[in-house]
Amino acid sequence: MTYGSAIMFVVAALLGIIGVAMLLRLRSPDVSDKQVYAFRMIGIMLTSGAIVLALSAGAMWQWTLES
Repeated sequence: MTYGSAIMFVVAALLGIIGVAMLLRLRSPDVSDKQVYAFRMIGIMLTSGAIVLALSAGAMWQWTLES
């Protein structure tokens, strides 16, 4: 694995963990309406960003193995 791919995988993991944690925070009853909106929007954006970044890192890793 190249250094760049490893960094991308680490950043994707961090984004995914933070995004899922924000989405799981919605399960508590003491979340206001403003927090629900913000946690949903930011959590979904972070989680989807993590997925796209992990896919890109996997593709970059595969390309380096082929050449």
